[in-house]
Amino acid sequence: MDNPLIDSLFDGQGAPIDPIPFDRVKAEHVAPAIEALLARARAAVASIASATDAPTYENTLAALDRVTEPLEAASAVVEHLESTATTPSLRAAWTETQPSVSQFWSELPLDPALFARIVAFEATAEAKALVGAKRRHLEKLLEEFRRHGADLDDAGKKALTEVDVELGKLTTKFAQNTLDSTNAFELVIDDEARLAGLPDSAKKGAKQNAESKGLAGYRFTLHAPSFIPAITYLDGAELREKLYRAYNERAASGAFDNRALIRDIIRLRRRKAQILGFGDFADLTTADRMAGSGSSVRKFLSDLRDKTTSAFAREKEALTRFAGKAPKAWDVAYYSEKQRKALYDFDEEAVRAYFPLGHVLDGLFAILKSLYGVTFEPVEVPVWDPAVRPYILRDEAGAVVARVYVDLFPRENKVQGAWMAPLRSGTPGRPHVAVVAANFSPPIGNAPSLLSHREVQTLFHEFGHLMHQCLSAVPIRRLSGTAVAWDFVELPSQIHENWVWERGPIDLIARHHETGERLPDELFERLRRARVYRAASAQMQQLGYAQVDLDLHTVFDPESEEDPAARARAILASHVTAELPESFAMIASFGHLFANPVGYAAGYYSYKWAEVLDADAFSRFVREGLLSREVGRAFADLLLSKGNSDAPDALFRSFMGRDPSVAALLERQGLSQADRGQNVASQP
Repeated sequence: MDNPLIDSLFDGQGAPIDPIPFDRVKAEHVAPAIEALLARARAAVASIASATDAPTYENTLAALDRVTEPLEAASAVVEHLESTATTPSLRAAWTETQPSVSQFWSELPLDPALFARIVAFEATAEAKALVGAKRRHLEKLLEEFRRHGADLDDAGKKALTEVDVELGKLTTKFAQNTLDSTNAFELVIDDEARLAGLPDSAKKGAKQNAESKGLAGYRFTLHAPSFIPAITYLDGAELREKLYRAYNERAASGAFDNRALIRDIIRLRRRKAQILGFGDFADLTTADRMAGSGSSVRKFLSDLRDKTTSAFAREKEALTRFAGKAPKAWDVAYYSEKQRKALYDFDEEAVRAYFPLGHVLDGLFAILKSLYGVTFEPVEVPVWDPAVRPYILRDEAGAVVARVYVDLFPRENKVQGAWMAPLRSGTPGRPHVAVVAANFSPPIGNAPSLLSHREVQTLFHEFGHLMHQCLSAVPIRRLSGTAVAWDFVELPSQIHENWVWERGPIDLIARHHETGERLPDELFERLRRARVYRAASAQMQQLGYAQVDLDLHTVFDPESEEDPAARARAILASHVTAELPESFAMIASFGHLFANPVGYAAGYYSYKWAEVLDADAFSRFVREGLLSREVGRAFADLLLSKGNSDAPDALFRSFMGRDPSVAALLERQGLSQADRGQNVASQP
């Protein structure tokens, strides 16, 4: 049969076909396509490995990159649809085929003939003369093969492949359980009086949510646009408690219980590290990252915690005094928002009217054009949901560098959170394809989608990832875009968040949805002053998550009877404002750690690591011009465009002229004066 995953992604010469026919991809296409593409990839790899002619860059490394691309592309499309437009049949098809895909990628570096050919090429005069991206390609490929078991004996290779296949199955199931558990909860309130304190926008959203299900009253779910306003503003503590417990107990019991999966995933990751000769999974994952080792991560977290602890204690005490009692866990967001309003005369909801999604996007596009010379051109192409907005991204010369899809509203067939996903990594002359997805506040009635400032910040974050992907000009696909060290990948995303805190950029993205008025100076200043509110508490919580991640992957014994959720709760206890209830089990839905064979596992520290880099790098924009084309061009040319063609610390130095310093982050957070100027190049 005509199969778009085979026939409509690449032509007979291996060139990508554009656009991707999302409207034609059905569940019944998945298994036949994956089976056929796997067979083709295996045959092509075998041909490369068994070739008798002398190995060259073109017939070995470049050829390997080419022959695996169709399988990668089809898998990316299916996995993307499973995340944004899943159906029972699509889920079943991906669950069935995903282990075979995992097995292929696990076995690739274990192929002795292929590895021998790459090693043979390394010894040639051509290889010794390689420079730039091609030299990096050879070095990283050999590192990757060795780190993934190329030097193992046959028994070790077999064991490693079995681990990788099982990890793929278990982490896929973890993600599915989390989505199902999230969708299984609803809270319907009939009496409007019980919604005291809830902003009108959230109340209207809850009413519209109920009506969409044929219900009377107000419907609340665990999706962010519903849950966050409710936990923050509802005066009724009993409702906040019910929502809090439901959210933090997702996938921790019943049919969707992930706790046993967590234990099995950690066990398999530990086994993988042992097979490969690493002390633990943290050492394995950090071997090719800026941190370099698990001990370096521990030192980084410890140092940053020491710089935060005293301010965190003061913030906890201040919130207790303000609330007149020690707050419960479900009270923290509620009293924090009231305290912030009292201290700074700032209400998050007060600015929402100034951030209609359409205008925010227009302003974001204007900022990116000012910085990088790019333009977003709306187009009509097949999409996976009517809410998706597709664009062509053009560079300053008008050339197409990417096709971009923007999917920003929650649906029950879409996973939670926000992300940027490259669906096809391009090279010069071959455009990238990428999606930005989120779960923002949807339109209510005839009103447009009105974003909170936090949602605006998230949008800029994901478009930072997008710029990193789409402005990549690396001629080698596997080094292109965001395929960089995991603790470097958040720098381009997090640095873009800074523009939503500056007056000039704010004027481009903020206009009242009814009057067209710019965000008033007084309200903007209150917004800025409130930025550092409870900064130590926010930082400690992130450090707590990073510590849980590191502990589970280095200290926790998955063979013991200890409950990983209870262990995580005990670690977090010293990093959060209020005592956590015994039922607290957020680890059971922590997709960053367990919804991917690797993902952010033993790598959640990366957010803080990259935050040091982003605060420091943004200081150049502050000095030389927030919307400076010159500085934007330098950031694009020296960092964004380079992908993984050079070491991340070298890329940072090329832009800043020095190693990174923690001073800018501490200054931005208002946490320390004494630590300014300390060089943390080793941390980062």
